[in-house]
Amino acid sequence: MINLTELEKDILKCKKCDRLVTFREKIAKEKRRSYMDWDYWGKAVPGYGDSNARIMILGLAPAAHGGNRTGRVFTGDKSAEFLFRCLHHVGMANQPNSDHRDDGLEIDGYITAAVKCVPPGDKPTAQEKEECKPFLTREFEILHDLKVVLGLGKIGFESCLKFVREAYPLKMKDYKFGHGVRYELPNGLILFGSFHPSPRNVNTGRLSFEMMVDFLEVVKEEVN
Repeated sequence: MINLTELEKDILKCKKCDRLVTFREKIAKEKRRSYMDWDYWGKAVPGYGDSNARIMILGLAPAAHGGNRTGRVFTGDKSAEFLFRCLHHVGMANQPNSDHRDDGLEIDGYITAAVKCVPPGDKPTAQEKEECKPFLTREFEILHDLKVVLGLGKIGFESCLKFVREAYPLKMKDYKFGHGVRYELPNGLILFGSFHPSPRNVNTGRLSFEMMVDFLEVVKEEVN
């Protein structure tokens, strides 16, 4: 049975999507001015966390100057800054920051993205999502103790549903995305939806620290 280490190696070797490979490498060469001294990752970004995780946090894709720079999803950008303050506050992370691959971060759960490479405009094509789906399927298969999936944003949320739909009759329209929604899926998983902790959502007040903390406490109760 494949483990997370072997899966990570396969993810790092992937070059199936020409558009994404070109874009991730372009960003890594051009860099952002404030990160000129960084050696950008510029490759696919695997998930990370505990192989015995009971909670999966599932987002869309690495950020251009976050995961594509640091090599770890939800690491090194404003979304990560907000998310990990919240996770640390509820006891799901050992520190309130996620800065780089060797920063000592440990989490009570597993964090990944539906698409493993940064897409232009944060918008992967339908074909790119399809090409990446086998990696997410293997993550689900490896995480034997998984009970809860938290979809951060609509694409993360729907990616879980599409995985379940491979083996069970399921109509996407019956599972409407929203912040705080909860669904029991036919394979036994519980799926939650949450607004993405993007600067746009946080700065406009669509998602606040208090909202996210309260929500994460509810999610934690499902596995306690």
